[in-house]
Amino acid sequence: MGLAILLSENGAIHYGDNPLRMNWNNDGPYIFFEGDSILSIQYIHGNREEGFDLTTKKISSNVKFETSCYFNLDGSSFDIVVDTSQIRTPPSSYMDEGSIFAVSDIESGFRTFRDLLINNKIIDHNLHWCFGNGHLVLVGDFVDRGLSTTQVLWFIYKLEQEAKAKGGNVHFIIGNHEIKNMQANFDSSSPKYTIVSYILERGLHELYGRNSFLGRWMASKNSIELINGHLFVHGGIHPDVAGLDLDIDEMNEIIRSRYRLGYFPRREMSDEQILTSTNTGPAWYRGYFKDGDLSQAQVESGLKKFNAIAVVVGHTIQRKVNRIFDGKVIGIDIQHPNDFHKNWPHRESEALLIENNRYYRVLANATKEEL
Repeated sequence: MGLAILLSENGAIHYGDNPLRMNWNNDGPYIFFEGDSILSIQYIHGNREEGFDLTTKKISSNVKFETSCYFNLDGSSFDIVVDTSQIRTPPSSYMDEGSIFAVSDIESGFRTFRDLLINNKIIDHNLHWCFGNGHLVLVGDFVDRGLSTTQVLWFIYKLEQEAKAKGGNVHFIIGNHEIKNMQANFDSSSPKYTIVSYILERGLHELYGRNSFLGRWMASKNSIELINGHLFVHGGIHPDVAGLDLDIDEMNEIIRSRYRLGYFPRREMSDEQILTSTNTGPAWYRGYFKDGDLSQAQVESGLKKFNAIAVVVGHTIQRKVNRIFDGKVIGIDIQHPNDFHKNWPHRESEALLIENNRYYRVLANATKEEL
């Protein structure tokens, strides 16, 4: 009975933890602003058996500089160019001829994420952008649960810069777990990051706080984007959100203003309450898959609000990438493999490809299946 429930909920059992999970040599960089003009760049070295130490370098925050990010599971690394002047809020809407490759809920799985992009020719084997003017859309929850949050976030940052230089775009749509991290809610985070905060001699809340480089960068991102007529949002569009007298830019601005402020229900309902609620907020809503009373008309009213063809969401685990509500809702949250342990039942990564007005379920080995 327990197994039946587990499988019906798309759950899995994890086993076979890799002993390298506690090897953090050159783990980082962890970069923090100190005042208005100084950056502190920190790397962690060592492992649990031999102990850890920390190296710290301080430079001007106005200087663009190059550093590296390491992934100890396979001894690889990639270079990043850090530029504080590039932390800017992206547009909410895009319209061009570029293809779209969308993936969600990587949950700190760097190797899984990297290899999915390599196999599907979004990046080459040297980890450089090769998707031309395409859109790589990351539909939230790239943090928490796994051991490689730092590597995943810096990898997104690197690809964002490279794509822009090549005429493409990386869209990092904020999910509920990114919001939880910015609000210092680490209840779904690996215990690794509590230890990391001890080694850095910082509070856990500082990892993605206002003085964290990655924290500031994440806080600049949108929760809803319209790309080539398709709406991308981590959770979905609740009917109450569809009824707001706000456009997509106004919604994103309100949600961004609350990224670091935890939600609590208030006596008086407001636009802000609807947009940040853990039930109705775009980063939290599960109604497409959990609300048996949701109608086709309600789904389409949410799309009409944004003049969208369909909505692409993560957040709620699916057995495979699929289309429901007459193809108007596309669910792409599947159980990705974990870098540092095995799962039963074993599952491979999947993503969504939209090109030439066709929709494809794309597998980890680049096999395509039209939806």
